[in-house]
Amino acid sequence: MQRGVVFGLMGRLPIILWREHGQCWLALLSLYGFTLWAMITVNFLLPRAMPGDPINAFFDPGSLSYLAAEDLRARLARYYGLDLPLGEQYLAYLGNLLHGNLGWSISLQAPVAELIAAHLPWTLLLAVPSVLLSTGASLLLGGHAGWVRGTHSDRFLSFAFVALGTVPVYLIGIALLLLFSVRLGWLPLSGSQTTFRVYGGPIEHLWDLLTHLVLPVCSLTLTMIGRDFLLARTSMVTVLGEDFMLVARAKGLSDKALKYRHGLRNALLPVFTHFALKMGTVVTTTVLVETLFAYPGIGRLMFNAVASRDYPVLEGCFLVAGLMVLLANLAADITYRWIDPRIGRIT
Repeated sequence: MQRGVVFGLMGRLPIILWREHGQCWLALLSLYGFTLWAMITVNFLLPRAMPGDPINAFFDPGSLSYLAAEDLRARLARYYGLDLPLGEQYLAYLGNLLHGNLGWSISLQAPVAELIAAHLPWTLLLAVPSVLLSTGASLLLGGHAGWVRGTHSDRFLSFAFVALGTVPVYLIGIALLLLFSVRLGWLPLSGSQTTFRVYGGPIEHLWDLLTHLVLPVCSLTLTMIGRDFLLARTSMVTVLGEDFMLVARAKGLSDKALKYRHGLRNALLPVFTHFALKMGTVVTTTVLVETLFAYPGIGRLMFNAVASRDYPVLEGCFLVAGLMVLLANLAADITYRWIDPRIGRIT
């Protein structure tokens, strides 16, 4: 009898879970599906909204060959399908995406998927440490400033990081280059590794990669700390006013336990939200840094594609950036329900 009750409850479990959470997840996935379609459509239209086109980018408008090559430009436009109506180009673009084909680069003469696969790891190598370092540092420093709010330490940290957050990343990068590369000569000026260098082993190669990575990572980290500091401080100040903090203090817990175990732990959710958004926008965040340091990431690939009006490369880069934003937000939505089950509760 008990076994029958157990199996009956197990059989009804999927129905119970669907009634409680199924509609929520269906709505969530439908929303992300619509967002994905809208993002793909914008990816297609945005490059074509720019002045100029990829074919004319091959020729110098100030030269006589520009007028003489009219027939060649027409044949190139026909070859790449740019002479078709916009609707037909859009349908062809969707069909290629369904088959996993990101197209062929017009300026670089290579498959877009291969170009992105070659550049994206460099961007992740640059951006992931920057995001992790900036999030950890802003949480600790902002949490400390919120804990000692109103003191001289709080005022100094708030002024310093708010001022740092207003400085563009390229100015921070230029300052670091002038100091550590030009004046002191401690770190390389640009690139991801020394050109034509023969390495004596993997340790020497790794050291060369790390030395080229220091300045770009520091530039991104300092910029993001300045922007994230106030969020962490505000979260900490909000948590300190909660009832559970008063109860914990009344129990006689030490300041260390109150600050780290109860304060920072409960101030983590807004910081994690911004962490997920930063991970999603990592591609677009690194464009200026990769261009400044001549770093071979996807941001630099996107920058060069804008100059040459390379529609397939731009569409591929925008698609990767958009997918990373969607995946980061989806991961945040799922993780919220694990960190705080009240968010996903349906009444």
